[in-house]
Amino acid sequence: MRRREFIAGLICAGGWPRAGYTQQVDQMRRIGVLMGYGENDGVAQAYAAAFREGLQKLGWTDGHNLRIDTRWATPEMASMQRIAEDVVSQQPDLILSQNTPLTAILLQQTRTIPILFATVSDPIGSGFVASFARPGGNVTGFTNVEISQAGKWLELLKEIAPRVNRVALLFNPVTAPYAQSFFNAFKAAAPSFAVEATAAPVQDRSELDTALARMAREPNGGVAVMTDVFLVTHREEITALAASYRLPSIYPYRFFTELGGLLSYGNDQVDNFRRAAAYADRILKGAKPGELPVQAPVKFELVINLRTAKALGLEVPLHLQQRADEVIE
Repeated sequence: MRRREFIAGLICAGGWPRAGYTQQVDQMRRIGVLMGYGENDGVAQAYAAAFREGLQKLGWTDGHNLRIDTRWATPEMASMQRIAEDVVSQQPDLILSQNTPLTAILLQQTRTIPILFATVSDPIGSGFVASFARPGGNVTGFTNVEISQAGKWLELLKEIAPRVNRVALLFNPVTAPYAQSFFNAFKAAAPSFAVEATAAPVQDRSELDTALARMAREPNGGVAVMTDVFLVTHREEITALAASYRLPSIYPYRFFTELGGLLSYGNDQVDNFRRAAAYADRILKGAKPGELPVQAPVKFELVINLRTAKALGLEVPLHLQQRADEVIE
């Protein structure tokens, strides 16, 4: 009886629960999440939240059986390099990488920690994977654009602004190293829509004004904005400049149109992060990233801003409005 009373006393005093707690901590899995945006960016916060919610639905709760360490970076390479090195040094069970530059940096630092990318534009051309079906190595994930989208952007821009005959593709070659392959498809599709395609590379914020002003010097110019973390970060400046120079412009994501952009057509990136949670679940349970196929985007959105169209003197065809997922009036 004294022995049983002694054991009961240990339990009440916290002696044995400490061992149980150690076991629970040992079983907790860890995910490092790398975001190429500042922490105050509402769009990026929505991406991270969608990933966490997706994991929770699959039975993973942050602080219970999972620890999620989210790091934020500005789209400068030095900032992304710093947080990538920090996350790799912690040796998590899995790293979720938001974009192409972060994924490239991570693969320079580790070929053993599983890496899951959420929004990469050209994983084969970037050298991340061997093929979509069998990525190989320690990486897999989700793409956010298809090459055929280049022609779709030109088609939509011509439908809403039929007088446009010159269209510049805006991108940052540092944060969008895949832009050349996309521009090749963009240029190849241009004659079908009777437009001249040009490249408009920018490497810092000060060059945005110069690039758009150049397109505005001659009449009937337009702009297509590439899927690029740098351009997304400066979305407010870009949409304001396009309005100031009265340039009909098409964007890759709906939040550009919500800020006053003319129209957008592209992948729902929040959906990518939800889908990434299912892959994270499989990897944490033992699946090898290199054996999980890279997934193409499945959810696209067309959003049109009628207020902006009116300000530019454009009549949006009724059939185009009917096709849109959302029309901002």
